[in-house]
Amino acid sequence: MKQIVYLTILIFGLISISGYIPNHAEASGSYTAKVYADSLNVRSESSLESSIVGSLKKGELVTVSNEEYGWLRIKSDRISGWAAGYYLKKVDGSDVTADQDVSGQKSSATTHATVLADSLRIRAGAGLNYKVLGGLTKGEAVTIMDSREGWAQIESRDGQSGWVSDRYIEKSAIETAADSSGQSKGLKGKVIVIDPGHGGDDPGTIGTKYETIEKKLNLSTSFYLEDELRSRGARVLMTRTKDEELPKLSDRVKISESSGADAFVSIHYNSSENKTSGILTFYYSETKDRPLARAIENRLAGGIGLKNNGISFGDLYVLRENDTVSALVELGFLSNAKDESIVRGSDYQKLAARAIADGLEDYFSR
Repeated sequence: MKQIVYLTILIFGLISISGYIPNHAEASGSYTAKVYADSLNVRSESSLESSIVGSLKKGELVTVSNEEYGWLRIKSDRISGWAAGYYLKKVDGSDVTADQDVSGQKSSATTHATVLADSLRIRAGAGLNYKVLGGLTKGEAVTIMDSREGWAQIESRDGQSGWVSDRYIEKSAIETAADSSGQSKGLKGKVIVIDPGHGGDDPGTIGTKYETIEKKLNLSTSFYLEDELRSRGARVLMTRTKDEELPKLSDRVKISESSGADAFVSIHYNSSENKTSGILTFYYSETKDRPLARAIENRLAGGIGLKNNGISFGDLYVLRENDTVSALVELGFLSNAKDESIVRGSDYQKLAARAIADGLEDYFSR
């Protein structure tokens, strides 16, 4: 474990990856998926930095032919390119129709939301490159007027309007859906911090067969977990939301503690010089963290495609220095060719996200 979190920084810090182009993961076969973002940008390449070639509307069906680090290669009757996989869900002929969302619940217009971040900037457009117009504070209520990929156009009660990142607001319809289903009471209203490990110029470990970059895998898995937790009524904060971001370990902990989070989960993939395979969940404090690690491990052991190796003590900064109940999950070994080929797929990452969310729910429902 320490090889991943710490030694890979030294090892791969000596390698220039500025010109590195990873191999694409070959999909096992084409399938149909449905868009569940109000507006989903389609890009020329599998990167947020690539040009936008068009957009898809909520409910549209597309054919998926390939995937890479959470991005899906899609084609519809009018456009083709790459789209963020966590805004698409595989469907079949018996799946939901256009007037339902992907969870099977009837869609209803979401008009109100609450700010989750201590300070949230309002921008002139849907992107970080737009001018800052003002700001909101935690707990403020806003009305949502429109939305695009990852951004919401809002109006506040004091008359401010513009665009904000939708990761830091909670739509009221989410809690309503959780109440009406009678499920997920253990997570409703809980503040969960997800920590996608590594980032920026720290790639983490790199797969031995497909050269899979851990930081990208951590982020795509974390997005799936974010969606799973929000669908159950939890409030979610991410320590990073972009591939190029590399928060300090102390800043990751600070996000957890300053938000008054109920739990902190760090997402990683593992590496070993031995032929090691499977999943491992770490904790630091026997009294504070171990129960959460055990709850998550119990769900991962239910079968998501890789064997479960249990839980283990880990003297890791984001656990050791964190006052919040915390766990760090290693979801497979990129040094193992079989593990690497499995964990690259979105199906595995979604199963892992669901199992972690189930574990969190079990923990809070004790």
